[in-house]
Amino acid sequence: MDQRIVEFIRALRAAGVRISLAESQDAMYSAETVGVFHPEQFRAALKSALIKEASDQPTFDYFYPLFFASNQPPLQNIPDQLSPEEQQVLQQALEALMGQMQALQQILQQMMRGQAFTQEQLDQLARQSGLNRADEMYQRGWFERRLSRQAGLPQLQKLIEMLMEALEQMGMSQAARAELREMMQQNMRGLNEQISQYVGATLAQQMAAKEPEPTPDLLDVPFQALSRQEIEQIRDEIRRLAARLRSRASLRQKKAKFGQPDPRRTLRANMRYGGVPLELRYRTRHKKPSLVLICDVSTSMRYCAEFLLTLIYELQDLVTRTHSYIFISDLVDISMAFQEHEPKEAVQRVLQENPPGYYNTDLGNSLRTFTAEHMNKIDHRTTVIILGDGRNNYNDPRLDIAQDMQRRSRRLIWFCPEPRVQWGSGDSDMHRYAAYADGVYLVNSLRDLANAVDQILADG
Repeated sequence: MDQRIVEFIRALRAAGVRISLAESQDAMYSAETVGVFHPEQFRAALKSALIKEASDQPTFDYFYPLFFASNQPPLQNIPDQLSPEEQQVLQQALEALMGQMQALQQILQQMMRGQAFTQEQLDQLARQSGLNRADEMYQRGWFERRLSRQAGLPQLQKLIEMLMEALEQMGMSQAARAELREMMQQNMRGLNEQISQYVGATLAQQMAAKEPEPTPDLLDVPFQALSRQEIEQIRDEIRRLAARLRSRASLRQKKAKFGQPDPRRTLRANMRYGGVPLELRYRTRHKKPSLVLICDVSTSMRYCAEFLLTLIYELQDLVTRTHSYIFISDLVDISMAFQEHEPKEAVQRVLQENPPGYYNTDLGNSLRTFTAEHMNKIDHRTTVIILGDGRNNYNDPRLDIAQDMQRRSRRLIWFCPEPRVQWGSGDSDMHRYAAYADGVYLVNSLRDLANAVDQILADG
């Protein structure tokens, strides 16, 4: 049983469930304490020890019966349920059909007697289908259908219909035929269920036996390749990531030596040397940046914008002020949302109130709105960050406004998820916007985004 639990844990890990060594040991101790003779308590003990996220519960429920449930389906011996007269009629009908489908004789007799597939039969079907070379659970449905066809179950279903017609012609009553059909269908479902359980258990064991592939660091996974589960993990990690960036910024400012010499601090630091100025001290001149964020929240940019906004507002103690705007077809001021709510909640509210739709991205029109209503937010101390891929759906990009924003601000920076080779392709105006930017950062992953934000904050 210990080996079975180990294989179960390996299969869960292969399916993406995070299980530590300590949790694996807890599962072993729990199983030993509860014992296998109390199935429900045994299952609950394993689940409480191994599962800590609600999103992992369906995975546990899917794999558990593949390792710890019986694969024997409920089958019954059909002739024993019939009267002698009905048995005789059934036998005559079967003999009449056997000449048409000799190849199905064995499986038909097996189904009628309520006999499940033997392990040898299942292993032979698995070898014929190539199941022994598969190790991914998404292949389960395909192999179930393949084993079912090799076992002859689809043809057997047709034979049952032919048998029903023959029994009707031989005079068997409708009630008897209906009862017989239900028993046969129940046995058919049992055989199909046995194949399904066998395929699932085989794939799970082969997943557990496979050497686990190294899990990529979520910081390096491209935004467009993130799964829903990984997105939730990143949302939980953003605050810890912000704390690391904050610590890095504090350490950098503490160690920095720039600005004008500070006589007072120099004299105090060198008192142990008798006043001889061996160690110079400086007045640090690091200034917190003032930010204006303009973020594209169309479908292709949505997660990137969410993470950037959350990260920036988790680091508000490192900036003077932040004015934030989002756009798809037009500009929306969202600064107030972050004054009233915590960053994570504020971002979720903003995205819910501004869902992606069938309207086209239009940065040019959004810049026009910014000029008319918010250009006074930019001065010589402001760093403007535009997050977007520069795709305008062939609308006017309003490069004149981008140039004016660069001239008014301390600097204008682009965060773009597309590599340079894609600039100018299709409806992309990124190559034209880049001419009026002081820098363009490629932000295709959370690490790229964090590094770009860190550099912006480091430069003040």
